[in-house]
Amino acid sequence: MVKHPLINKVVENVEQVVVGKRKEVTLSLIAMLSGGHVLLEDVPGVGKTMMVRAIAKSIGANFKRIQFTPDLLPSDVTGVSVYDQKTMEFKFRPGPIMANVVLADEINRTSPKTQAALLEALEEASVTTDGETRQLEKPFFVMATQNPIEYGGTYPLPEAQLDRFLFKFKIGYPSHQEEMEVLNRVEKQHPIEKIEAVLSLDDLLIMQKEVTEIYVDESIKSYIISIVNETRNHSSVYLGASPRGSIALMKAAQSLAFIQGREYVIPDDIKFLAPFALGHRIILNSDSKFANVSTKVVVNEIIQRVKIPVRKEAVR
Repeated sequence: MVKHPLINKVVENVEQVVVGKRKEVTLSLIAMLSGGHVLLEDVPGVGKTMMVRAIAKSIGANFKRIQFTPDLLPSDVTGVSVYDQKTMEFKFRPGPIMANVVLADEINRTSPKTQAALLEALEEASVTTDGETRQLEKPFFVMATQNPIEYGGTYPLPEAQLDRFLFKFKIGYPSHQEEMEVLNRVEKQHPIEKIEAVLSLDDLLIMQKEVTEIYVDESIKSYIISIVNETRNHSSVYLGASPRGSIALMKAAQSLAFIQGREYVIPDDIKFLAPFALGHRIILNSDSKFANVSTKVVVNEIIQRVKIPVRKEAVR
């Protein structure tokens, strides 16, 4: 799946820490190359934190972790101005959001007001405090997590904030053999302590720019729009994906084509990425929820339904 030599080095580096999750690591790097962010919804202890830490170390990034709790304030995320008695001036103390890679852990455990503090950062790569807008470091990547099991005392993310994440996916439990490998690796020393950077931030910024040059044919754009439009008309869906979903799917497809060594997007890129890019952007109706229909199933049905574009020169 990964043919770009530098990205493949990062994937292999992360795999020293996270066993058997190549697809999830690759999706995270696709989001990073696209300038997007990831929401992980999974149970504790499956390697979410280790994965994002390993990615940060692999690219030599400044990494910060925010543990979201009910009493967390917006200023605890963005930063706060503190009065310095020596200079008799206010000095800004940056919050943990001021980093290249940020882990927003258990984001659904904090209040909507604090959740909203992330909105500007996710969308604009900037934060505003005391009336002053400050740009965040580049590259900037957020991986947020939420526990799908314990809902007591939590605040579900509003649709406006869910829409800011490029992907939403799960890591899942390892197989018996993979878990045995995990135990063997951490027996004496955790591998996260040994990995080193294999890619520089400057290299990543260059690749982010190169991704935007990947060609997307008009027929592929039409294919994306048709899939997104079907989410608005599907019988199981109450609210379909917005145009932001179309943009996210296109940008992610450019990144996937890039890491596969292609200069153009193909329909298979769209088919692979659509469940991860669109699933969290649609709301099912009450009947579908009662029948335990998942958004992933709905998106896959739509993919099967929408006609795949065919190259004109291939038509006889």
